[in-house]
This record gives sequence, C-alpha cells and structure tokens, in this order.
Amino acid sequence: MTDNEILKVLEAALLCTEEPLNLSQLRQLFGVHEISADQMRHHLAMLQLDWNDRGLELVSLSSGWRFQSRPEMQPYLARLNPDRPPKYSRAVLETLAIIAWRQPVTRGDIEDIRGVGVSTQIVRTLEDRGWIEVLGYRDAPGRPALLGTTRQFLDDLGLRSLQDLPSLDEEQVQDVFMQQLVELDNTQQGTLHEPDTTEHEESDEK
Repeated sequence: MTDNEILKVLEAALLCTEEPLNLSQLRQLFGVHEISADQMRHHLAMLQLDWNDRGLELVSLSSGWRFQSRPEMQPYLARLNPDRPPKYSRAVLETLAIIAWRQPVTRGDIEDIRGVGVSTQIVRTLEDRGWIEVLGYRDAPGRPALLGTTRQFLDDLGLRSLQDLPSLDEEQVQDVFMQQLVELDNTQQGTLHEPDTTEHEESDEK
C-alpha cells in the first residue's frame, strides 16, 4: 500500500469510531499488509500534519488515538446545544481532584484533606462516570479501598498519563484542577454535563 492509501484508511477509521483506537487496533486495519508499530506512529504523525490547519485535530490519549474538535471551535459548536444541564457539584470535583493528585487514597484520606465527610453517592457517581476505580485495599483495620483514576479519566481530560497533570502545591490542587475541568467543559461539550445528584455530603449536612 502507498502512504496515501494508508492515510486514507487511518483517517476513515479514526473519524468513524466513537472510542480512541490504540496502535494494535489500527494495525489490524491492514490485515496482510503488515505495518510495524513504528511505521504506524510515523503515519499517524503524517496524518496529524495533514489536519494541522483544520477544525479537528488528531490527538494521542491514554487509551489510543482520536479526532476531536480544537478548543477554538467550541464557541461555535456550543450554539448547537445552548440548553445545558447542571454540572457536577464542587464536592464531587474536589473529591476527584484529591484522588487524581494523591492516588491511591482511601475515603478516609479524602475526608482528612477536605475536612468533611465524603458520601457514598459521591464515590459512586465518579465510579459510574468511569473516572475512578478501586486499585486495591490498604493493609489496615477494615481494609479500606484504595481509589485511583482510570484511563477514561485521562481520555476525557485529553491526557496520555498521570505525569501530564501539572505539579501543584497541596493548597492549589483543588482550585486548579477544577479550572482544568472547566476548560475541558469548554472544549468537549457534554463531557461533564450530567445531572448533579451529589450536592449533599453526609458531614456537610450536620
């Protein structure tokens, strides 16, 4: 196959899929036309250049490659869906921020940092969203679950790994992370927009 033919196949597959595609999946597209991982990366870089001046960009994420709209396109795309449902509460985003920067952490660790209780509903909301998961259990009384973020979390923030998160002082973690989620909200319409059912925390209500 010629380079141009390979680029056409990659472009079609990446534009038509709903989920990121990793190198292994992309190589499967070509069957008997064996393409090495290094060759695939080379062609993906060529495809990125081809789309350099367009409204979409090809990005590499934790779970693979995908096309997404460029941040500067969001003001225009937002006009297609002006009615936006409620966003997640500050309590949910603070909990997610602590897990992202301090993982693995237990629910008790989060409560110590926030100074208030963390309701079961907050943890369940983040698990249902696919942003956090149980990584293991601490060797302590009650064997509390150790929570960490998922590949889906990285994909939704447009990150390849946790190392791409900015390095922050403890006081900065929550506010800066929530600002990053606001920016994500502006570039990936709908990602954060789900009904907020977690406004009330157990200790906050006392």
